[in-house]
Amino acid sequence: MKILVINGPNINMLGIREPRIYGKETYQTLVDMIRTYGEENRIVTDIFQSNHEGALVDRIQDAYMKYDGIVINPGAYTHTSIALLDALKAVGIPAVEVHISDVSKREDFRQISYIRAACVKSIIGHGIGGYIEAISFLKENADK
Repeated sequence: MKILVINGPNINMLGIREPRIYGKETYQTLVDMIRTYGEENRIVTDIFQSNHEGALVDRIQDAYMKYDGIVINPGAYTHTSIALLDALKAVGIPAVEVHISDVSKREDFRQISYIRAACVKSIIGHGIGGYIEAISFLKENADK
């Protein structure tokens, strides 16, 4: 199984950016956790992060016919990017939306998720462990 993990704007600032909301774990801790889980479960995990919407769209498009699943935390683009929604729809790869914080309990504008319509599941507010839940979900549901 091959999973692409995509992180949007400011996820690279984990541990620095608002630790009371996003936790004290660093982006490198997140990357290491995903890689370790992948290795232990015989899942190839490729991880990509960008602060640029077009780069995220390009990476989703590049995933076509190469990955069995996508885990995506689009950051603030969750609430603004129809381009990411369209890219996910275009490639047709099962995707899971992940948010470290519980966006349902935050600002009004965070209640909108454009990409949710192209995702098979959303995991919110489970910290960085939500990424492992997402990968595990995709693995368990790969043959369904």
